[in-house]
Amino acid sequence: MNLEYFIAKRLITAKDYKSSISAPIIKIAISAIAIGMVMMIISVATGVGLQQKIREKISAFNGQIIISNYDSNQSEVTLVPISKKQNFYPNFDAVAGVSHIQGIASKAGIIRTENAFEGVVFKGVGADYKWDNIKEYLVDGKLPDFSDKINEDVVISQFLADRLKLKVGDPFNTFFMKEGQNKLPNIRRFKIVGIFNSGFQEFDATYVLGDIRHIQRINKWKADQVGAFEVFVDDFDNIQSVGEEVYQHTGATLDTKTIIEKYSYIFEWLQLFDFNIIVILIVMILVATINMVVALLVLILERTQMIGILKALGANNWSIRKIFLYNASYLILRGLFWGNLIGIAILLIQKYFGIIKLNPENYYVDQAPVYLNWGYILLLNGLTISVCFLVLLIPSYIITKISPVKAIRFD
Repeated sequence: MNLEYFIAKRLITAKDYKSSISAPIIKIAISAIAIGMVMMIISVATGVGLQQKIREKISAFNGQIIISNYDSNQSEVTLVPISKKQNFYPNFDAVAGVSHIQGIASKAGIIRTENAFEGVVFKGVGADYKWDNIKEYLVDGKLPDFSDKINEDVVISQFLADRLKLKVGDPFNTFFMKEGQNKLPNIRRFKIVGIFNSGFQEFDATYVLGDIRHIQRINKWKADQVGAFEVFVDDFDNIQSVGEEVYQHTGATLDTKTIIEKYSYIFEWLQLFDFNIIVILIVMILVATINMVVALLVLILERTQMIGILKALGANNWSIRKIFLYNASYLILRGLFWGNLIGIAILLIQKYFGIIKLNPENYYVDQAPVYLNWGYILLLNGLTISVCFLVLLIPSYIITKISPVKAIRFD
């Protein structure tokens, strides 16, 4: 039998333990650890969740690496076509980590109805378009099918549908200006088959998704010409290295840009979350550790006579220190249990019910996203236990300075 563990267990289960002077301090220490764990779990889950959700939204509407012409065009509209007869299309086998590539084209237009008009970017897509990224944002209707003959089906955002007072099944006219002056615009009549709501105002107020063949006809392009290519990668964390390889395997007249470069202001803002998370973790662990140090010192002072008796019976300093470290470990584990229980419960409620709402104009999402992963939860628990235990070795050293004679007479 482990003598130190046995004594520590008897101390914890003793009746006078709950009514002792140290009882309120112990409760405060347990509460501090529980609250700290709740804050750490929530901060990591919401911080990482927000980063991932925004990355997914940007990727869904732009791809993760954009291959375009090497020119000075900085607009969302594609002007000069690119041939689809490329070594990297339709399969980018030369670069490991590329999961999909698709051809797109964009053209500015104006949607005109009887009561309103809106300037939009008509994004033409084809049969190779990855609709899986858009599907989760679809709130009404269905996704179009461009694998057969050319059709007038389009998907627009809830934002545009509300402003134009349109719904699924409604037709509308779109005017596309010609490059030459004093020329009548091209008019195309489309029909709404689906409405999406990404919560990303920059995309919702701009994009209309339709058949790329309309743009090819308006621009008098060939059937094998597109405006740009969108590339998706297997692991977003490797996007920079994969982007460099993609650049090396494209022609001299083509340029590549990752969405991190295109939307640098958003990703720089997202990086601030990493700093905030680290600060929260340090503060919470520090608070929990200080409270545990105070609690352990009180426990030692409260059991000074017991320490003197154990020393008089022949117990060494390390053996007595282990008794109190076992005691402190019990308090830490108890605090972690309640912290994990409450923290995970809050995250599950937010994940499935979306209680906490956010302003999409500021955060690009309409509710706080949650990233729930057992790996980081276990890591946070392990980090808290390790730091607290190592720090508690310092106050437990006071036991070595206690004299058995003075300790037994201590009152």
